[in-house]
Amino acid sequence: MPKLLVIHGAGMNMRGKSQIEVFGKMLLPEYDEHIRRYAKELGYDVEIFHSNIEGEVINKFYAAFDAGDIAAAIINPAGYTTGYPALVAAIAQVKFPVIELHISNPARRGRDSEVARATRGVVTGFGLFGYYLAMRGLQDILAAH
Repeated sequence: MPKLLVIHGAGMNMRGKSQIEVFGKMLLPEYDEHIRRYAKELGYDVEIFHSNIEGEVINKFYAAFDAGDIAAAIINPAGYTTGYPALVAAIAQVKFPVIELHISNPARRGRDSEVARATRGVVTGFGLFGYYLAMRGLQDILAAH
């Protein structure tokens, strides 16, 4: 069973507590329940990580790379979408494919992602179902290698 790393970026702990008009009322632990269910359905072992500290996220990517047990990753950069070149560099340096995911569509709010430059693909605007779409896309990417 391939192991998938899901990373929640800065501010994701505020989901369901603020910006409800954009992201809805669901709390981060509820996101994680859906993610685990999607992973199980698609045959992934999943590790979920959240940090509001950029260095911790970078260290998580490097540790996953060094351990060699992660097949792929999904990152919802949230507050790390722009202005974090060290994070972008870390994503570019790991060998496993990384998909960037956003629950909403940041482009609708005039935001472009710098993280996207280092990822294999981007899923935006599909709500929580975006995690399923990203996982499904990763199945095809992993099968091709």
